[in-house]
Amino acid sequence: MIRIFRSTDIGIQETTEAVPGSWVALTNPTFEELEHVSKHFEIDLDDLKSALDEEERSRIQVEDNYTLMILDIPALETHDNRENFYTLPFGIIYTDKLIFTVCLIDTPVLTVFMDGRVRDFYTYERTRFLYQMLYHNATLYLKYLRIIDKQSEAVEAQLHISQRNEELLQMQVLEKSLVYFSTSLRGNEVVIERLMRNKTIPSTEEEKELLEDVIVENKQAIEMAKIYSDILAGTMEIFASVISNNLNIVMKFLSIITIVLTVPTIITGAFGMNVGGIPFGHNPHGFLVVSIIILGLTLLTGILIGKSRWMD
Repeated sequence: MIRIFRSTDIGIQETTEAVPGSWVALTNPTFEELEHVSKHFEIDLDDLKSALDEEERSRIQVEDNYTLMILDIPALETHDNRENFYTLPFGIIYTDKLIFTVCLIDTPVLTVFMDGRVRDFYTYERTRFLYQMLYHNATLYLKYLRIIDKQSEAVEAQLHISQRNEELLQMQVLEKSLVYFSTSLRGNEVVIERLMRNKTIPSTEEEKELLEDVIVENKQAIEMAKIYSDILAGTMEIFASVISNNLNIVMKFLSIITIVLTVPTIITGAFGMNVGGIPFGHNPHGFLVVSIIILGLTLLTGILIGKSRWMD
């Protein structure tokens, strides 16, 4: 899908013609749409397609008539009433007249601009628009990181009550999301730092200050992702130790029961042999006597094990 936006006196408007100062947004475009944009605006087709490759790394590339930036943006999908966080590439192409964005999804990074919810946003101020997108991308990472932190706290509370596989798997999914976020944020940091040194994109002092704010927000997101990841990893290790300890306690208890029950098994096995001269064999109360002996020895075994503090 191709949409064209332009700032007017009444706000951001969607148009049908890409005049100078417009913003061309490509969302999950078809090959025909990519080919049309490539030919009409003289942009390499591979550069347009690069943002649609989920394995594409973050980078900045300067061409003769445009500058290409590939960043990673956070994304959220809901599956089976569960929120799953991941990252995917996001392409920005900066030309001397237009600015292009390419993404597989309708990301919140862009919808806030399309809906006119960003203050001091004008499509014809391309450099400022570029830095504003980077800023909203960093703040979206921070927002999702806080959601992940709250979800991990909720799962941890459930684990205190019931240590089921479901909660442990959910913790693993959150930890995986944090790893994706950390890797993507570091890749974005490299692109932003290169953008600071880039001379092909003109910027005013005010726009440079905005880019510095982007760097600060991105570094904060990196630190938050690292902290949350360390906390989640530590929590997983603690609960793994607790589960292992509980298993050891259960195995000790079962071993004690096995040892205690071995005593009556040995005695009854000895008295059950089909040979002559068995003690109490002719005594009318022989069964009662043997039962008392078994009970006494069993209790004695249990007391001795208890005093040995084996269950501590």
